Amino acid sequence: MPRVFSGIQPTGDPHIGNYFGAMRNYVRLGEEYSKNSIYCVVDLHAITNPAAYDPATLSQRTFEMAVANFAVGLDPEKVIFFVQSQVPEHQELSWVFTALTPVGELERMTQYKDKAEQLESIPAGLLMYPVLMAADILLYKADTVPVGEDQTQHIELTREIARKFNHAFGETFPEPKAVYARDALRIPGVDGQGKMSKSKGEGSTIGILEPLDSIWQKLRVAPTDPARVRRSDPGDPEKCLIGDYHKLFSDLPTIETVYAGCRTAGIGCVDCKKMLMQGITRELTPIQERAADLRADPDRVRDALATGARQAREIARPVMEEVREKAGFLKL
Repeated sequence: MPRVFSGIQPTGDPHIGNYFGAMRNYVRLGEEYSKNSIYCVVDLHAITNPAAYDPATLSQRTFEMAVANFAVGLDPEKVIFFVQSQVPEHQELSWVFTALTPVGELERMTQYKDKAEQLESIPAGLLMYPVLMAADILLYKADTVPVGEDQTQHIELTREIARKFNHAFGETFPEPKAVYARDALRIPGVDGQGKMSKSKGEGSTIGILEPLDSIWQKLRVAPTDPARVRRSDPGDPEKCLIGDYHKLFSDLPTIETVYAGCRTAGIGCVDCKKMLMQGITRELTPIQERAADLRADPDRVRDALATGARQAREIARPVMEEVREKAGFLKL
């Protein structure tokens, strides 16, 4: 049976890009592969970007990310879910991989280059981010990794690191493959400025735990097809981010109605947004209600994370023992 692994950063509130691009995939694969599905909140990754890392809020954001994942349907009784820093083998394996990974390969990572351009002083952790990611995955000998489209390059590097280790020390790690939610690879930001991203700030995102009134205020002013200058102007819903959102949240009859209405100017953009808001409310309300229940019982969340960390270490310890032995470290 495949072993699934993925991690999600606790930087910023989880948004609909995370939800459709990764979190729903977590739930689906968790149901399919049960305890062979391993997920974690990657708080060690979060500290590599000084623009996003705030030690005063990291713990609470980590807790909230766990709440969000449980609220969307991830069942800690069926999967292993934990916080990355609670399993120290991640750091240890990462250091071994650091010794195998050329700096040139890390400097070619697109995410590194994009983030480094925004910083005056570049922390070494930002460069080493994909090595830690490789350790996260390979520590559990995972072969299936549900990720967003922007992580493709990192998965390829993980495969290369696995090959390097296997060549140097003997067959140890599988070469994992990425699994995408194909219908949600490029969810646009609500500001209309490219892909939805936490790094662009809350003005770009629709949070899955965000108050519905706040979501409506963002949708109300969100850009639409520029061809619709007046209410009577026909438009093209394929060129409108609201049309993209309808594909995620609305049923087929609603999508057909709004697409036909947009093309014929039969409905206005505000009407289109109101119909979208109905779908968003229907999808997010039960998630937000479950999140409120979990926040009201924080020990339940913390106990689930502690159990997940213990289960993760049961897998991680023997893998690290194997790595130490093959790499030649002294055993006492």
